[in-house]
Amino acid sequence: MERTSALYLAIAVIAIILPSWALVRRRAQKRGAATDAGRFFRGVTAVLILVGSGFVTLTASPNLGLDLEGGAQIVLETQDTDTVEANAESTDRALEVLRRRVDALGVSEPSLSRSGDRRIIVELPGVSDPREAAEALGQTAQLTVHPVLGYDTSGQVPPTETPPATPPAETPPATPPATPPATEGSVGGAIEPESQAGDTGTDVVAGSTPAPAETPAPGETPAPESGDQLVLPDESGQPLILAPTAMTGEEINGADAIYDVQRGGWLVTLDFSGSGGDTWAQLTSDAACQPDGDPTRRIAIVLDETVISSPNVTTSVQCGVGIRGGQTEITGDFDEDEAKDLAALVEGGALPVDVTTVEQRVVGPTLGEAAIEASAWAAIIGMAATAIFIGVAYRLVGLMAILALVGYALLSYAALTALGATLTLPGLAGFVLAIGMAVDANVLIFERAREDYVDGKTKSLRGAIQSGFKNALSAIADSNVTTLLAAGLLFFLASGPVRGFGVTLTIGVLASLLSALVLSRVLCEWLVDRRWLNRHPDASGLAHHGKVRLWLRRRNPQLMARPLRWMLISGVAVVLAFGGIVLRGLEFGIEFTGGRLIEVSPTETLDVDDARTAVADAGFPTAIVQESGDDDITVRASDMSDDDAATVIAALDEAGGGAELVRDELIGPSLGDELQRNALIALGVALAAQLAYLAIRFRWTFGTGAVVALFQNVVITVGIFAWIGKPLDGMFLAALLTIIGYSVNDTVVVFDRVRETWTRKDGERFRDVANTAILNTLPRSVNTGASTLFILIALLILGGDSLSDFALALVLGIIVGTYSSNFTAVPLTIMLEDKKPAPPPAPKKADKRSREDPNYGAVV
Repeated sequence: MERTSALYLAIAVIAIILPSWALVRRRAQKRGAATDAGRFFRGVTAVLILVGSGFVTLTASPNLGLDLEGGAQIVLETQDTDTVEANAESTDRALEVLRRRVDALGVSEPSLSRSGDRRIIVELPGVSDPREAAEALGQTAQLTVHPVLGYDTSGQVPPTETPPATPPAETPPATPPATPPATEGSVGGAIEPESQAGDTGTDVVAGSTPAPAETPAPGETPAPESGDQLVLPDESGQPLILAPTAMTGEEINGADAIYDVQRGGWLVTLDFSGSGGDTWAQLTSDAACQPDGDPTRRIAIVLDETVISSPNVTTSVQCGVGIRGGQTEITGDFDEDEAKDLAALVEGGALPVDVTTVEQRVVGPTLGEAAIEASAWAAIIGMAATAIFIGVAYRLVGLMAILALVGYALLSYAALTALGATLTLPGLAGFVLAIGMAVDANVLIFERAREDYVDGKTKSLRGAIQSGFKNALSAIADSNVTTLLAAGLLFFLASGPVRGFGVTLTIGVLASLLSALVLSRVLCEWLVDRRWLNRHPDASGLAHHGKVRLWLRRRNPQLMARPLRWMLISGVAVVLAFGGIVLRGLEFGIEFTGGRLIEVSPTETLDVDDARTAVADAGFPTAIVQESGDDDITVRASDMSDDDAATVIAALDEAGGGAELVRDELIGPSLGDELQRNALIALGVALAAQLAYLAIRFRWTFGTGAVVALFQNVVITVGIFAWIGKPLDGMFLAALLTIIGYSVNDTVVVFDRVRETWTRKDGERFRDVANTAILNTLPRSVNTGASTLFILIALLILGGDSLSDFALALVLGIIVGTYSSNFTAVPLTIMLEDKKPAPPPAPKKADKRSREDPNYGAVV
């Protein structure tokens, strides 16, 4: 479905919701039943959300990134020249030129877009060998047209006697051309008018190679000058002296390769724009005045200092008249591919600025298929495990949460599709992860509802559900805002596929809010209104506390009596993590170091030592060769060209009895330095943003405790990866920023409960208040962590090498984050409050229960 269809659907939904809400609200106010109006509005909204999401899901499919679909991605960066500055305007002009070149390659559904002011991202689905595309895209010089002044004979020794006429020896070019030279079929092709009265074309000698009748003596042709003249080899290697530029590619409007039935061969047609037709007429007019067979009758088309075609002007063109009408043909011994290649080079025209390749990724289709299948199974198994866990823990209200979770999956999938977002491999993992995180809001609500009902704060299940949503709203809002901060940093500071993870995470967080606050509430309110459930409240899941809470209430441990003890434990863990970083060192992926990574899947089992030997014999004895995943082989090298990569792949193909390319990634050193810098900036900004937000929402002591806990999470996760030798790459950065968001999510829930309890415990020591709050939130932390871990463990086991490290980092981060939120952030806050005490916050005026029951929220 197109984006416009999604927009129309959204407008229709709003058009239905708003009048319905206004009508019901007006009637409810007359009856004094505003609560019923709110329930009706939530019900209508829930139905429309489900219907709209289901419609989009059934009628559309999301855009798949190349890491899932298979293909090549090339990131180009424009460079300043002597005459043109590389900026957004010149990059846009270069993008249009590249778009024409890519279209000429015949790739299905290519995508080109500008990123920033100087980068162009080219995506070519289905392309497994990027060399042809990179060569076509990499043509950076001006396309120019030159009159030919003659042959360059300055390197020939004059004969001592008059020899028989022989053709001059070929002189190889001084430097290899940047593009493959034109094929023999384009050598000496004739230029003739597209349509010219009385011209039958019988005098055209297609494919003849003009050569001098005898060896030119020195001085018979102009010697090359140091000015604007050029000496370049033609298609056969014969050096030509070219006059200054007479025409640029901007005056060529288009080029096509067509099959001429009359002649029985392929030719290339040129169309001119602006003054190009008049210029071409003058060029061909002057050339037509030269003797037949003389090199000065030729016109050279040059791209990137390479003559791509230098045809003769046919004898049918009259001297002083030239070819007019804005069109012409180049004929020769072209086959189809040669004609199309020449047309593509001419059609592509000239880039206004130079471009360099800073990143290149090639993904085989099998990797994407495996990732989709693994993520699908991880989602199914993880959701099933989560559903069983929530169902056992919360019974019927848990079942409603599971149904809301299904609605969340539909909603987030439909949002991805309707917004035209591209689903990448990290994005797919983020989608699976967000399913587990979506449970958190429901767990918060149910724990508060159960607490109020069992402790007698409310007298009905309906009142418990309403109070649960009301009391959990602040923590839900704060925790999701902090997660959105991390997702926003991923989008703005990350690059490549990792940015897709930030988009998916953002959509997932917003969808989880709608799922918990609308879908789940509608279902739960409908459930608790059933008479049979009110007669049997045990079935609701709210009538009894869970085992964790009962154990805590029975033991009532004073966890925060000695906060320094927890800080020492945290300090030891951080020191051990730093030990891994210092002693073992960090293994950065090619995203941060630059270089090339090739992964292939051999047909036969290939021993890693044999693979190293094959790679060394291919010319890369220092390359790092390792096993990866299920018998795959990865090769890492700091400097490897596309041709070198093809040689290595061929060597592994031979050693493994055949091999399939899984992925091929090239990161330029400048981009690697930039990604390192952006990674540090992202982490620094993330910590600063979380500190600022928590300082505004709470006290500076709370914010400091949360940020120190975040620092601990990051250091321990990085340290464990250092100890076990796992690489730190872009996926790890995505996981690390997600850990920051998740950890702050958990810390905010704890601090929100600390603040709430503080308002009801006026005069009590802060450490006792904090201890009570932790005991009340610990069951939620355990249940939320377990629900999320079900998803991640499934992803860790089933995700393969491409997702397992990502899932491992998140598993470690959630375990460490759950600990640090309770036993690092809170103890440090207690120690800071002991030194800089502050009066407790004033109780909320609207919270009547805080005045009626001073022990509300306490563990008894």
